[in-house]
Amino acid sequence: MPRLSEVIAALDALWPPASAEDWDAVGTVCGDPDQEVSRVLFAVDPVQEIVDEAVKLGADLLVTHHPLYLRGTTTVAASNFKGRVVHTLIKNGIALHVAHTNADRADPGVSDALAGALDLRVVGPLVPDPSDADGRRGLGRVCELDHPLTVREFAARAAERLPATAQGIRVAGDPEALVRTVAVSGGSGDSLFADVRAAGVDAFLTADLRHHPASEARAHSPLALLDAAHWATEWPWCELAAAQLDEISDRHGWDLRVHVSKTVTDPWNSHSPSPGAPN
Repeated sequence: MPRLSEVIAALDALWPPASAEDWDAVGTVCGDPDQEVSRVLFAVDPVQEIVDEAVKLGADLLVTHHPLYLRGTTTVAASNFKGRVVHTLIKNGIALHVAHTNADRADPGVSDALAGALDLRVVGPLVPDPSDADGRRGLGRVCELDHPLTVREFAARAAERLPATAQGIRVAGDPEALVRTVAVSGGSGDSLFADVRAAGVDAFLTADLRHHPASEARAHSPLALLDAAHWATEWPWCELAAAQLDEISDRHGWDLRVHVSKTVTDPWNSHSPSPGAPN
């Protein structure tokens, strides 16, 4: 069995920590570099429910997309929920490793997995990484559909292909407008509207769209907006990342058992539509 340090080195080669945003907190949160790893669990959120799942599974390593301590901390006391996560991990010999914006920028990365889940052909990054001479890394992806769909049909595809959440898919735009090209960005994407307009796409699918940026984007152009749940747009990356680690394990003869959590950790758990609301 490989040591944790060997597995982490392989993960860092996939998603180099140096490519993360300056404000981000990626890398190994806890874990003994010399401990052996035989079972790995991938998930979006390092919350107690996921950590309990890792314990029940007998995992030695939990890899999440979202950081546990994004803004730092002065305590890991078990009197708060993040401290309880750390205590549970350490008591059960489970390491925690985070790949966040470094996984967003990777090739393939979070938005590639999102495009794949929607059966879209990736043309290139929405915001190219200037350090990548091949022009493949960066934030978001510009994609093409295999055949044109109406906004209504594309939204239905997204609702069917992405994990089910209480929110579903919110849409802004003419439901009957044709969509041939799409920009996608896993996670919060309304800081990318200028790049989306520059790409000249017909639609933008992302998450966490706020009122004012969305309203202004609609005023600029007929761009259709599809707003999915944050968790749902990033969960496909867990399957992609697990497959990447499986391939590395096979190549090195590690015989790792790699799992993807299907636990829904989207914070919204119900939805009551307004009577008479448009559908």
